[in-house]
Amino acid sequence: MRTRSSSNLIAESSTTLKRRNRRRSKQRVEPFSLEESPVVMMADQRTMAELLQAPIEGYRDAIVIPAILAENFELKHGLLNLVTSKQFYGFEKEDPHAHIRWFNKITFTIKYKDVPNSSIKLMLFPFSIEGAARI
Repeated sequence: MRTRSSSNLIAESSTTLKRRNRRRSKQRVEPFSLEESPVVMMADQRTMAELLQAPIEGYRDAIVIPAILAENFELKHGLLNLVTSKQFYGFEKEDPHAHIRWFNKITFTIKYKDVPNSSIKLMLFPFSIEGAARI
């Protein structure tokens, strides 16, 4: 059942469509021929999956550890266990700043003769992250 107001809405919408169509200018369409256009060869013959992969050539690890001049230097197994006991996974609920504070507190206590503390931190940090944070 139509009321007077609903029939007005239908009439108004149809007239606006007609008006809009009148205002449009006609587009010129030029004929297209495949014979006239040059054929372009792709220089790269890789598949789409290969193109979407991140490049790995020429990239090294993000953490570069400087040469350690100390003799008989090794990280103890207990220290690795301590660092891996509280790993950072990169979840939304985790605080990366809290993880860095904890990591600095742990590595600040470690001292080796002729080994800079920054080298020790660089060696241990990859063990403190996992999952999306490592990627």
